[in-house]
Formats: sequence, C-alpha cells, structure tokens
Amino acid sequence: MLPHALTELWQNQQTQLTDIGERFGLDWPALWDGLSEAQQRHTQKVLTLSSFVVDSLPKDATFFANAISNDDICQPLSRAQISAWLDELATEANGEDTPNSKKEELWHTALRKLRRRAMVHIIWRDQLRLASTMETTRALSDLADECVSRSIAFIGELLQQRHGAPMGKASKQEQPLLVLGMGKLGAYELNLSSDIDLIFTYPEGGDTQGPKVITNQEYFIKLGQKLILALDKTTIDGFVFRTDMRLRPYGQSGPLVMNFASMEEYYQDQGRDWERYAMVKARVMTGENNDHAQELLKILRPFTYRAYIDFSAFESLRSMKAMINAEVRRRGLEMNVKLGPGGIREVEFIVQAFQLIRGGQDEQLQTRELLKILDILSGDGYLPASACDELKQAYLFLRDSEHAIQALNDEQTQQLPEDDINQLRVACSLGFDHWDDYVVALNQHRDKVKFHFAQIVAAEEDDEAAQQEEHSWLDLWHDELHGTAEEEFLQQHPCVNSDAVRQRLTKFRDSKAVAMMQQIGRERLDALMPLLLKELWSHKNPVDTLERVIPLLEAVLRRTAYLVLLKENPQALCQLIKLCGASVWVAEYITKTPLLLDELLNPASLYRLPEKKELAEELDLRLLRIDEDDLEQQMEQLRQFVRAHKLRAAACEVMDALPLMKVSDYLTYLAEVVLNKVMWLSWQQMVAKYGYPTNADKEAVTEPEFAVIGYGKVGGLELSYSSDLDLVFLHNSTPNRYTNGDRSQDNGVFYTRMGQRMIHIMTTQTRSGDLYEVDMRLRPSGNSGMIVASMKAFDEYQQNHAWTWEHQALVRARALCGHDNTIGEYQSIREKILTQPREDDTLKKDVREMRQKMRDHLGVEKKGEEKDGKNTEKYHLKQDKGGIVDIEFIVQYGVLANCKAHTSLLTYTDNMRILDGFSESGLMDKQDAEKLQQIYLNYRAESHRRALQKEKLVLDLVAQQQLNIAEQKAEVIRLWDQWLA
Repeated sequence: MLPHALTELWQNQQTQLTDIGERFGLDWPALWDGLSEAQQRHTQKVLTLSSFVVDSLPKDATFFANAISNDDICQPLSRAQISAWLDELATEANGEDTPNSKKEELWHTALRKLRRRAMVHIIWRDQLRLASTMETTRALSDLADECVSRSIAFIGELLQQRHGAPMGKASKQEQPLLVLGMGKLGAYELNLSSDIDLIFTYPEGGDTQGPKVITNQEYFIKLGQKLILALDKTTIDGFVFRTDMRLRPYGQSGPLVMNFASMEEYYQDQGRDWERYAMVKARVMTGENNDHAQELLKILRPFTYRAYIDFSAFESLRSMKAMINAEVRRRGLEMNVKLGPGGIREVEFIVQAFQLIRGGQDEQLQTRELLKILDILSGDGYLPASACDELKQAYLFLRDSEHAIQALNDEQTQQLPEDDINQLRVACSLGFDHWDDYVVALNQHRDKVKFHFAQIVAAEEDDEAAQQEEHSWLDLWHDELHGTAEEEFLQQHPCVNSDAVRQRLTKFRDSKAVAMMQQIGRERLDALMPLLLKELWSHKNPVDTLERVIPLLEAVLRRTAYLVLLKENPQALCQLIKLCGASVWVAEYITKTPLLLDELLNPASLYRLPEKKELAEELDLRLLRIDEDDLEQQMEQLRQFVRAHKLRAAACEVMDALPLMKVSDYLTYLAEVVLNKVMWLSWQQMVAKYGYPTNADKEAVTEPEFAVIGYGKVGGLELSYSSDLDLVFLHNSTPNRYTNGDRSQDNGVFYTRMGQRMIHIMTTQTRSGDLYEVDMRLRPSGNSGMIVASMKAFDEYQQNHAWTWEHQALVRARALCGHDNTIGEYQSIREKILTQPREDDTLKKDVREMRQKMRDHLGVEKKGEEKDGKNTEKYHLKQDKGGIVDIEFIVQYGVLANCKAHTSLLTYTDNMRILDGFSESGLMDKQDAEKLQQIYLNYRAESHRRALQKEKLVLDLVAQQQLNIAEQKAEVIRLWDQWLA
C-alpha cells in the first residue's frame, strides 16, 4: 500500500491518463478495470512514483495497454527484445520505397520511440523491485549498445551509397568504425538518465571506393556526426541519449575521429592522468571480440595500466575529488547521491584507485564492473571483506536512490528532491513509508563510504606552516598585516613597488563593487585573493599586472563561479597572471569575455594551436548540438569559438611559444575555417527559403557556385588580433535562371542575399560582440557595387575599369573558401589581369602617386620644433616613408611589372614568399630580398607587440632608436628608389 499522502497524487495521475488518453486512443478507465488486483496494485505504485511513465503511456497507447494487461511489462528485458522492437518501429525507415532524404528522419523517430518503450519497461520492473539494480543498469546499457550499433549500420549504408566503403590503404580491407563506450556505459552500469561518453576510432587511413571518393577520415567524421545527431538531437519525440565526445584525445579541440596510429601516438605522448581514470571502464561497443577491437584494446591497455605499482594514482584521484568537492560546494550539491560526500563517485574512486595502482600487475583488476572488482578486492586481501561488503551495500542503495530520483521526471539529476511529495516518492521507491526513515538509512550508507574513502583516498591536510602563510596573505588582502608581522612578511616575500601594489589593492577592496557583494560572493573573493596575491607578488611588474587583473575581477564579482574557478584551479590563476602581466590586450580581452577563463584550465592546450583541419572539426562539433534553425545560438557559438582561439594565439605569442609568422598563419586559418562555416550556414538558410539555384538545363545546383576572396591581411596570411577582413564575394551561377523553391528568385538575387546573410552573421552584435569586422570596399565599383558580383562582371570590371591600385590589391587576393570550379575561374581571371602588358613608366607613376597620397593622409613623419630641449619627431611604422606599406608597394609593383615573364610570382599572395620569388627569378639581389624580408618581419613583430599592449604604431625618437628604425628605413628607401624611381 502507498502512504496516504500520495493518494491525491495517484488520483491526479489517473485523471491525467483519462484526459490525455482520450486524445491518443488510450481508454484508461477500461484498461484499469480489466486489470487484476495484483496488476492494479503494481500499476498504481509505478504510476504514482514516476510521472515520466504517466506521460509516456498515451504516446504508445496500444503497445503499453497490451504490455500491462498481459504482464509483458513485468518480464525481463533482453537485448533481443530491444532489437525486435526497433525492427518493428523502423519498418518505414528501412522500407525500399522510402526515399533516402526521409530515411534518417524516420530512423531518428524510431529510435526515440524505442527509448520510450524500453525506459517505461525498465522503470516498471525497477520500481516493483522485479529487477536487481545491476539488471536495470544492464538493460539501459543494452539499449545504448543497440541504438549505437544499429545506427552505425543504418547510417553507414546510406553513406556508402554516396561514397562507397572506406578501404584501408595498406590492408585493402574495408574499415569499420569502432566506438568506445566510456564510464558507466563501458561497464554496463548506465543509470536511467545517463548521458553516454563515446570515443570514435578506425583502424587505418585510406579512401572510400564509391561514386564520390573521400578519405576514410572524412567518411568516419560524417558517420560520427550523423550518429551523434541520431542519438542526441531533441525532436518532438524527445532524444535517445545525450552524447558526450569530450573524453576523446585532445578533448573538444581534437578531431572527432582518429585512426589507431594517431590514438596510440596520443596516449603514449600526451595522455593525462584523468584519461587513465576514464579508460578503466572503456569498452568497444561494436564487436568487442573481433580482431580490430582486440588490437585497439592492446593499444590502450599499457596507457591505462602501468607495468609497475603506480601510487601516483592516489594523487590524481585526490585532485579529481578536490575538483568535484569544489563543484559540490559551488553548486550546493551536498544532497547529491552521486557527487555529494559518501556518494556513488567516492565508491567508484575507491575501486579505481586499486585498479590504477595495481591493475598493471594484477590483470583481475582490469575488470570493468564495480561490484566484481569489490569481490576481487575482498577475495585477494586488498581490502577487508567487511569493508567491501559495506561499500557494495552502500553502492546498491545509492544507485537505487539515483534511479528513483531520475524515474520521477526522466531528468539527468542525482540531487535529492526538496519538496515533500517527491521526497516521499523517492522514499517509497526504496521501500520506506517515511522520508525521515529513508534519510537515516541513506546517511548510514554515506557515512560508511566517507569513512572508507578517507582511509584509502582522501587528500592530506595542509601542514601548519602552509596554513599560517595562507593566513598572512589573507591579512595582506584585508590590510590587517601590521608591525613586526608586516616587516617579517615583506622580508620573506619581497615585491617590486609593494607600496603601490597595496594602494591599488586597498582601492579595489574598498570599492563600491566589492562592498555591494553578497556574503557568499565575498567569501569566494576572500578565498581567491590570498592565492592571487601570492602569484602576483613575485611578478616582475606587479603594479601594472594588478591594474590589468582588477577590471577582470570587477567584471566577475556578480558571477562568482569564475572566482571559484580561479581559486580551485591554481594553474589557471598562474596563467592568468602571466598573460595579463605580458599583455594589456589579453587582459582586456578576457575581461570582456570572462568565459575565456575556461581556456586557462589546461596549459597544454592553451599553448598548442591545432591544425586547420582540427579547427574545422572542432567548430563542426560545437555547432552540431545546436538546432540548425537556431541562428542566434549558431552566431554566439561562432563568436565564442573565435575568441577562444584568438586567446590561444595571443598566449603563444606573448609567451614566445610560437614565432610571429606561425601566429599570423593560425589567425588566418581561423578566419578561413569560420568563413567557410558562415558560407555554408548562409547557403543552407537561403536554400531552405528559396530552393536551389538551377543551371541552363533547369537542374538544381546543390552546392554553392560561390567563392569568398580575401584581400589585404587575410589574403596575405598576415592577420592580427583586431584585423578586419577585406572580402569580395563572387558567384558563377547560370544567368537568367531561377531557384526551384516556392519563393523562386533569380540566381543572381539568390547569391546577393546569401552574401548579405554572411555579412549579417559576421557583423551583428550579439552578447559576445561581432564575429569579424568586414570591409567590402574592394569589390567591383566599391561601395556602389553589388555585394556579390558575377564572375563575368568581376572580369569585365578588372579589365576595363579597375585602377592600378586595385590591381595592386589583387596581388594579395586569394580564394578563402568556396566551390572548386568557382575558385578555379577566379584564379584564371586573376592570372589574366595580373599578367596583362603594362607600360613600366606609367605603372611606376601610378604606384608612386598612390603611395604619396597615403603618406600625406596617414603618415605622421614631420620635424617638429624643439620643445623643452626635446625633438618631437614621430614616425608611423606602417604609413611613413620606409615603413611597412613601402615594402608592400615594392612587392606589388614587382609582381605587376614582372609576372608576365615570371608567372611563378602569382603562386603566392604573401610578401615573404613573393620576395623569395624575386630572388629566385633574379629580379632582386638575394641579399636585398633577405634584408627586406627581415625588416618586414621586424616591423610586423613590433606591430604585433604594440597591438598586444594596445599601443599605436606611432614611434617616438626613443622607440626609433631602440628598434634601429633609421637604418632599416634607409634600406627600404634605397630599394624603393632602386625599383620605383
């Protein structure tokens, strides 16, 4: 019998089923009346304890009515039964007459209906205690395995119709996708609302053998993306499993899929301790006993289990537990049966400590299932039998509690409810008539877990000296360090200009913003400041660094989770002080977007810039989880992506981890990846609205006949942190043809609107600002020209109307993204225009006149009057005579004057390689070319340095002398006169 307090809830559930059932064809009163007394008692209990089941029954009315009436719902759920249900539900998706364009959508629907059936069945048996705890977790894991393996087969069949099978380059054998199930999924221990952690891999590289050949990497990325979509996307029918890919090599910044060789290299060279922890339960979900799976596990095993007894695992687990404790405190999760004190996670940590420490020597401990390992620990004497028994009973009680919480509303939570009704529902699920009785039993189990965890894994306390030092830093923050204590402290911890630091500290501490903080926020600030001051105190420039850090602190005083992040992650705090001390720009950049503090958590990734392909894969994955119709979120994700990677580039530059040219290349690749994504997003939105453009045969053109041309810095691979993008949009669609949608548009109008949409996506101000500033003035006819020009119009303009300076700009212009045919046509036009005959004197005159106009308008080099005995001469590093632009004009003139005879000069658009071309073709003395290259690099390095310090490019005499500007300027002027006099 249910407690009387739940009677009203049961009546409400019946009313809901009666009302909603009418709409879905479920005659609930008739079904109820037809049940036996025992069936009614069981049904009443389940429906009272799970609102999710109540909501689900009408949505598959006939099936559930039969299952309840026949008691099928009380029978164990096998993998074979799950598979049979999916066969039934996916009949239409697998139908021969179903068009491919509809199959994936129908498959998604079938999976979600399957989940509903299976979840109701599993909850039914779990709530009635017909299933053991581990039978419940096994059934949930079987459901995940079936959905993953069947989806791979289904999606793979569709992909192979287009691309053919992926074949190994060396083996000549078809290559499978192997999916590693991590964590609870790997151990067949899923809970009712688990997400699933996956890693994708395949044996070897190669190409597909089909109509449209792509690499195996590209094939498996497509397969992986579609698999994630099939499982994770929320539709009208719900979702299947929340899918998390962050455990893969390199995390979110890593490629979605890697081959075995790359996996082995990563885990040998870069695998981290927490990844060992994650690998303990890893399982190949797609055929664990086949040769490929065994080969993969052989690769992973040496990383996970060390050949020696590895006591360092204790420290890793302590560190992880400390991070979890911090999260518990930050989010108030003390009553969380998983993460709270004495919770599920502590039992897991105890078990995995022994696995990681001794698993390399004792292969029994390489078992995945937690309860089996506890038996091994007891049987082999690693732990007393009584301790293992207490941990086992606590684990089962906690897992049952977890399921009871999640069964309420199918929510991904382990937090005990706070309202009386739901507390009583959880208690009843565990066999208690009163909440207080349940809490007593819960606390008994948690206390036992806490005790054993403290004995085995718990972190050591700081020694007395460390605690005393922390108190001293806190006193310094509170301005409570005086007299002898102050003198001794400052002697032990010398600081450059400590008085100025303390004055600025006082101003911040006494500010209105700090005074207005709530108590919990002030406590978090007080916890952080001693650590921050300790890090800052020994910095070579503490005053300026503090001046840059304080605006960031002020920006997050109302979002104190960031204070906790810095306090709980000393490495992140250390990186923040280093970067803010090195660059004004970085400090302001993080202050404007505090979300970037997350990037500081892992110095290894902060100072590693991914390749262009990895960038594209990361961006694809970021956007994969956003609804394709949610443009606002897509735009926000694009901005966050760009900001995160600009910060990484700046970090590498200010810490001298990468040279200037590598940083510029990276910033340029970042822009290219983002532009390509913006182009495709815009194309998809335009096609959805207007249909596809058509060709002369009235056939749909299903890929954009479009190209984005980059001029200036982005064209020359010289982007800086605040560079705008000089762009021209071109299309080569069939003229006088129209799109095939209901709202048909002329092809040219379609592409113009697509270009406008691209500009909108890039320049609209969202919460994170704009994506890039875009300058379209270099398009044909400038501001009065079409946003998107046809290739024919571009060609005609360049031949008949363009000024010499526009041809100079074309020297640095290159296609950044677009259709191969469109790009090829652009390149042909560029070559034709740049190689056309030119009268040399006229060309020199045009170049000189344009350069002089720029100097007159933008330069600052003028002799000022003596003032207080000081010369006021200034020099603009970019615009004045002998500066950056002079070098660029020499290069542009050299290409225009000589590329007809030396077409190799058209290969590159960056100044450094064009200067190499001058030298190799004999147009410029090799020594002169190398000098010009070095001066250009020196100038650009100073430009970047000043950008990172928010300084202008105007140099005073002192700076000119320090940088040896006079000598370098004279060399540029000499070559200018030699080439353009």
